[in-house]
Amino acid sequence: MNATAVVRPIRDVDAESLGRVHATTWHETYDHLISSATLANLSPRRMAELWTHWAAQGPEYTHFAALVDGEIVGFSGSGPGRDEDLPRERELYFIYLLDAWHGTGIGQQLFDAAIPDGQPAYLWVAADNPRAHRFYERNGFHADGAARTEPFLGETIDEVRLTR
Repeated sequence: MNATAVVRPIRDVDAESLGRVHATTWHETYDHLISSATLANLSPRRMAELWTHWAAQGPEYTHFAALVDGEIVGFSGSGPGRDEDLPRERELYFIYLLDAWHGTGIGQQLFDAAIPDGQPAYLWVAADNPRAHRFYERNGFHADGAARTEPFLGETIDEVRLTR
């Protein structure tokens, strides 16, 4: 199923909606990696505060929202690489899409907005997220051997780095 979404840069007024979608997508994405109790404490309001901060970042940071019928269903963001051993200049920080919209092409639209024209980039992804791995492989990314354990909501997630 293909869906038509409008993908546009995020706006200040999007923070509350982004907070709700962000919290929901984390539940959907990490429910097998993070305890239910920890996810239950995830606050859409706190996520909205983060979005207010992210929206104010400089022009080298790009954040996009995907909207279907005027409602935000996903988002992506990229910017300067943050690793000390920088494999590429640009890093895809995140791409999240509500489960209901997986397989519709909207994730690809968000990806293409954040990392346009096949540009070199890298990202970190949960080691145990096969759907995301397949998506990034289709977009030319491959594991480069780097791995880390990252704090996540007071717990930890094992991540691997992919580069293109």
